[in-house]
Amino acid sequence: MAENCNHACSGCSVENCSQRDLHEKLNEASSVKKVIAVVSGKGGVGKSLVTSLLASKVAKDGYRAAILDADITGPSIPTAFGLGAERAEAGTMTGSDGQQKDFIKPVVSKGGVQVMSMNFLLPEQTDPVIWRGPVISGAVRQFWSDVIWDNVDFMFVDCPPGTGDVPLTVFQSIPVDGIIVVSSPQQLVRVIVEKAVNMANIMNVPVLGLIENMSYVKCPDCGKEIRVFGESNIDGIAKDFGLKVLARIPIEQEMSVSIDNGEVEKLDASCLNEAAEAVESFIKKV
Repeated sequence: MAENCNHACSGCSVENCSQRDLHEKLNEASSVKKVIAVVSGKGGVGKSLVTSLLASKVAKDGYRAAILDADITGPSIPTAFGLGAERAEAGTMTGSDGQQKDFIKPVVSKGGVQVMSMNFLLPEQTDPVIWRGPVISGAVRQFWSDVIWDNVDFMFVDCPPGTGDVPLTVFQSIPVDGIIVVSSPQQLVRVIVEKAVNMANIMNVPVLGLIENMSYVKCPDCGKEIRVFGESNIDGIAKDFGLKVLARIPIEQEMSVSIDNGEVEKLDASCLNEAAEAVESFIKKV
């Protein structure tokens, strides 16, 4: 935020101001109650897995769930839900002002989760998206403003890694109610968490908690939990930042196979019970 800010955002010339309201308007035919962003300071920790499992979990709990796939150049959400062949319906509609406006309809999974991903707009799902940052950010904004989201209770935004253009666009353009930080047990996890938490603090978005993926492997014979990446220090990190550890997701062959086969909604997501409760409390408290 600039010095001597008078909070008159409409006439402000300062770019990248954390206090400036840059939220895009939701499509007038849409309804989204709460938005949760799933983030991490680095790639490969399982943000898309967590996003898919959480959306499936809250849908099974009786809420209307949606996923906005903000990973424009590397979307994996469609594969997890078995939606590789689907394409989004696009068209025009007459707005309340009498003007013609473009719209896109999300693809709906078998379990009722509404999903919007760049893959649904490509001729082939393997076609690369070779765009620069501003164009990618524009696509994320359109996924919020042009898509008709049907009475969504909880929207999960699957963010690409880091703190660059797209995560910044998500925080500034979409009214995010909270974020979940995904990490892994390696020693560099502290840096991962700290980057994500610091960005959330700068953007004034509350952090609901941490989820550790690839936490352990359970021995099929004795049931002992084996720490493949060494002992985790996630509890200490959470304590330092005043956060909760919402889940520890194990490495499981069944989970990997189900994701590859597009059957994420068939998985038992009981390991995310506490994380789902943290999300669902937004509406339960109302």
